[in-house]
Amino acid sequence: MKDEAIDVLVIGAGAAGASLSWRLTEKGAKVVCLEQGGWIDPSTFPSLKTNYETHLMRDRDFSLSPNMRKLPEDYPVTSHGDNPPFIMMFNAVGGSTIHWQGIFPRFHPSDFKVRTLDGIADDWPISYQELEPYYNFNDAMIGVSGLSGDPANPPRPQRQTPPLPIGKMGRTLVKGFEKLNWHWWVNDQGIISKAYKNRSPCMLHGKCMFGCPMGAKATTDRTYWPLAIEKGAEIRTWSRVKEITINRKGRATGAIYFDKEGQIHEIKAKVVVICCNGIGSPRLLLNSKSNLFPDGLGNSNGLVGTHFMVHPNLFVNGIFEEDMDSHIGPMGSPLYSHEFYETDERRGFKRGYMLYGERSFGPLSQSSDIPWGAGHHQAFGEQFPHQVGLTVLIDDIPEPTNTVELDDNIVDSNGIAAAKVTYSLSENSKRMLEHAAESATQLLEATEAKKITVPDPSNMAHLMGTVRMGTSEGNSVVNKDHQVHSVPNLFVVDGSSFTTGAGVNPTSTIMALALRAADRIWERRLEWH
Repeated sequence: MKDEAIDVLVIGAGAAGASLSWRLTEKGAKVVCLEQGGWIDPSTFPSLKTNYETHLMRDRDFSLSPNMRKLPEDYPVTSHGDNPPFIMMFNAVGGSTIHWQGIFPRFHPSDFKVRTLDGIADDWPISYQELEPYYNFNDAMIGVSGLSGDPANPPRPQRQTPPLPIGKMGRTLVKGFEKLNWHWWVNDQGIISKAYKNRSPCMLHGKCMFGCPMGAKATTDRTYWPLAIEKGAEIRTWSRVKEITINRKGRATGAIYFDKEGQIHEIKAKVVVICCNGIGSPRLLLNSKSNLFPDGLGNSNGLVGTHFMVHPNLFVNGIFEEDMDSHIGPMGSPLYSHEFYETDERRGFKRGYMLYGERSFGPLSQSSDIPWGAGHHQAFGEQFPHQVGLTVLIDDIPEPTNTVELDDNIVDSNGIAAAKVTYSLSENSKRMLEHAAESATQLLEATEAKKITVPDPSNMAHLMGTVRMGTSEGNSVVNKDHQVHSVPNLFVVDGSSFTTGAGVNPTSTIMALALRAADRIWERRLEWH
C-alpha cells in the first residue's frame, strides 16, 4: 500500500515530535506522524488506582521500562558496560511525557560552550541566545509554574502560573540551604498551578509519574497534539517504522512501516524528521541500510550511536523525627540549587551538577529496604512519612565509547533488530558524583536529619547525544538545523541531537530545539520538491 507524498513525515509523537508537528502544521505544511504506540486513556492511569505504585515497580503495562512492559509497541533494549543503565521510555502519543515529572529547567549559556570555556567535549553550533526565544515561546504554549528572577540563570519572562507550593519538605531543605549560604530557587515546572488554556490546575495529587488525569502536567497529548490535529496534522498510531527509504540521489523519500496487524505500508514524504529519543533515533538510522549507506543511514562517518549520554544521579535520603509531606504534592521537584553547577577547577572535575529536592513515591517505595520480621512495622514507621529526598543530577560529558548499536540477537515484535546500549561512567563523572554525595550529605546535616543514606549511583531517563549536532561531518551527524549532513531532507530532532547533556533535565531544551528546527525546515520549503 502506497500513499501520495506528503510534505513532512514525523516519526515519534513525544515531546519533540508533537511540538515540531504543530509548528509546521500551523505554518501550512501537510504533516503525518507515525507513532508505534497509541493514545492513552487518562481514566486508565495508575494514579487513579489504590495500587498505583505496583505499576512502576512490577511487570505491568505502565512500567517505566520497555523491558518490563514487553508490549507489542515496545522494543527490547539490552544494557552493557561497566555501568549498564536502566532503560526508561514510553511508547505512546505523548511519549515519555506521560511518565514525565514535569521538571522544566533550561540549559545555562555555558552548557553550549564547554569546549571554549572548559576545554572538554565540543561546543554546540548554536548558543543559548539563539534558543532563548523558543524557550520562551514553548513556556507560553504549554504553561509553566515558577518564579522569575533566579540569580543563577539568565532573566526570563514571568512564569505563566505561580510556583507550586514547596511544602514542609521544601521548607526543611530551605533551612539547610540558608544555613550554608548556598543558592536555591523554586523550580520551573511543566505543571500549571492555575487553570491555563482550558487545562485544569494541579490538585497536588502526588502521583505525576503515574499519569496526570486532570491534565495539569504538560504531556504533549494534552498540549501540542490537539492543536496540531485541529490544524490538520495526522497521527497514525500503532505504526512502527522499519526503515527510512532513500532514492539514488541519497535523498529521503519516506518510510516503510508496520501497522498494528503487522501489515507493511510505505509512505512518501518530501521531508522526513526522526523524533524517537536517544536510543530509538540511532536504532532507526542503523536499521535503514542501503547500497549508499551500508552501515546505516547518515552513518558514513561512523558516529551514529556514539557519545551516548544519560544523567547519572544519586537519590540521597534524610530521615527526620518530624512527619514530612514528601509523598504529597507534585512528584517533581519543588526547589533546586545550582551552587555547584559551573566548573570550579578546585573540585577536581569539569562542569558541575544540580541538587534538587524530590518528592517520594508512596509507602511501598519507602518500605523496599526494610527487613521483614518482628521489627518491620516499627522500622517502617520510623521512615514513613519522615523522609526528605535530595537528588543529584550531574553533567555527563559525552564519551565516544558509550554507544547505542543494533543487537542482532534480539528483535522486536515485527522482527526489527533491537537496541544494545553500552555505557560506563567516566572518571570525571565519578569524581563529580563523589563531590555531589558529600554536598548532599552536608546539606541534609544542616537540616538536622537524624539519618542520611547515600545509595549507589543510578541514571535518569534522559537519553541523549547519539545523533549529535555539530559543525561538520567530521564531528557530528546533524548540523545546527538538525539536518543529517549526508541526507539534505532528513532531520533528527530529539535528545539524540544534543552535543552535550548539561546538568539539568532536558525536556524544555528538547521542545525548544524542536520548535526551532520546524522553523528551519519551513524556511527551506522551496527545496522540498
